Amino acid sequence: MSSPPPPPPPHVLLVSAPLQGHVNPLLVLGRRLASGGLLVTFTTAPHVGLKLKHQHEQPGDDVAVVDDVGRGALRFEHLSGEGLWAPDDPRYRVADDVGRHLDDVATVALAGLIRRQADAGRPVTCVVANAFAPWALRAAGATGVPGAMLWTQSCTVLSLYYHYFHQLAAFPSEEAGPDAPVDVPGLPTLAAGDLPALVHAPEEHVWRQALVSDIRGLRETASWVLVNTFDELEHAAIEALRAHLPILPVGPLFDTENGGGHDECVTWLDTHPPRSVVFVAFGSLVKLSHDEMAEVAAGLASTGRPFLWVVRDDSRDLLPETAATASGNNSGKVVPWCAQRRVLSHRAVGCFLTHCGWNSTTEALAAGVPVVTYPAWSEQRTNAAFLVDVCGVGVRLPTPPTRDALRHCLEAVMRGTLDGEDMRARAEEWKAKASAAVADGGSSCRATRDFVDAVLSTGAGD
Repeated sequence: MSSPPPPPPPHVLLVSAPLQGHVNPLLVLGRRLASGGLLVTFTTAPHVGLKLKHQHEQPGDDVAVVDDVGRGALRFEHLSGEGLWAPDDPRYRVADDVGRHLDDVATVALAGLIRRQADAGRPVTCVVANAFAPWALRAAGATGVPGAMLWTQSCTVLSLYYHYFHQLAAFPSEEAGPDAPVDVPGLPTLAAGDLPALVHAPEEHVWRQALVSDIRGLRETASWVLVNTFDELEHAAIEALRAHLPILPVGPLFDTENGGGHDECVTWLDTHPPRSVVFVAFGSLVKLSHDEMAEVAAGLASTGRPFLWVVRDDSRDLLPETAATASGNNSGKVVPWCAQRRVLSHRAVGCFLTHCGWNSTTEALAAGVPVVTYPAWSEQRTNAAFLVDVCGVGVRLPTPPTRDALRHCLEAVMRGTLDGEDMRARAEEWKAKASAAVADGGSSCRATRDFVDAVLSTGAGD
């Protein structure tokens, strides 16, 4: 008589708002959880602007197994039904509209998906949801499934929001003054201008509303708070916030392998000497004005240094003709997209002009590349202050930018002056620390293992 098949491993459902900067780190976390022996399913509301590569997927498939990883498997199940927009709906292009829409309908859609998993013989053991998707943890609670949050920004920013929305520290106000410094346990003193933007965004702002829902209910909805950072980078902030939340630093969350095959950007970089190229990228959402684009282009040209500049298709019409034509020769290359992690890791890149999104911040640190910071919104000003004042690996570009200021900043990093050499040495130190954190036995590896063990224990008790 044959023995019954073994039960499926504990099942973690990863849930994200359909925004690329939210999706990418959650997918990396999923692969690491799967390699630890968990069954992992990823879900979001897919749309045509979202890059989701599903190995084995056919057009129209709702389910795709991406990879067998260790003893687990990473799967995709698209969130659909219950009034969710179709993948080709143009409203996905407006982030605020996406936020409102998901808050209206996604809780019911996700609860239905959780029930279908149980009906299929793979009940969900834990839901891990990105921040800014409070509907996901609401669905987990409604179906009786434990929840965890993945905070994809820094622990510093999480601590600032937590102390602000729980009124645990003094922040700039009419009483304290608009320029009052901010002192939060575990953090350096911050200027008012370095605070994340949603602290003082209007109450009706859709992403502020999502954040308030996340932060105020976090102790009740999340059994774990996974943070895209590593202990060596934010030790004091992590330890201080653990007095309030069950923090596990599991980052940096990006693929350690840069991939192979033909890449026109890498091929172009191969033709340049070490540390000679300025890499410029402002993320998937920031859109510079016509005047800003003109000053950046003129500043890059004034250095006489080769540059690689990512200009999205929706900003191409703002690009000065002089910069556009530069991509036809060896002085510069303008592309609509690149594999950023792979580019930053290339020996030819000597400086990164960045908007300071947290993904870009951690990628720069892990690649050992010093930066010129030009933050635009959200938590980017906080990240810029962190890179310059705490990590010591960058300089600030004033706002609004001028060609002369940009040239001065780039030369401070690129010319090999004493300050530039110090910055580069510190950048190399952070590169080593980031690599050690995610290596076997490193701080983030251990934190991830602790979470996997907790979920395995929870699953064993079902």
